[in-house]
This record gives sequence, structure tokens and C-alpha cells, in this order.
Amino acid sequence: MHTPPLDPDVDDLAPAEPVMTSYDGQHVVTYIRLLQAEGEGVDWRDVARIVLHIDPDHEPDRARNAYQSHLSRAKWLTEQGRLLRGGGTK
Repeated sequence: MHTPPLDPDVDDLAPAEPVMTSYDGQHVVTYIRLLQAEGEGVDWRDVARIVLHIDPDHEPDRARNAYQSHLSRAKWLTEQGRLLRGGGTK
């Protein structure tokens, strides 16, 4: 089994396909970190800076959109059971 990178850079928006993609597979750790940070009440700006590598002070719209997009994708993958199971990638 392929081990996902621990701290990959992210696209401006997460995938929106109705299946788990190779991008999702490469960003499993990112998704888990986002879910954990949300559960702990960490400010989204800190998460964008540390996890997504986007500075919200310099690029507030891009940072917020990337954060929301990736967090939504993480939740969708969890709700579908694919994040923890590893589901098939396209």
C-alpha cells in the first residue's frame, strides 16, 4: 500500500468528484489534520497557514476558500466511509 505524504501542498480547491480521487489519496493526512483541528476549535487561519501552506494575511480569499473546500471534502469522505477505509481511487 502506498503511504500518503505527511505534509503535501494543496490545490486551491479540493476535488468535487463523487468518488475518491488520487488527489484525495495523496491528501488523506491533510484531511485528517483538518478534521482534528476543527474538532479542537483551532482558528481556520492557523490551519490554513500550517496545514494548507497558504498565508491568510496575504491571500485571505484563497486561504478561506481552500480551507472550506478541503474541510468539506474531508467531511464528505468521512461520511462516505472512504477516508478511514481508504476507498478506491480513480
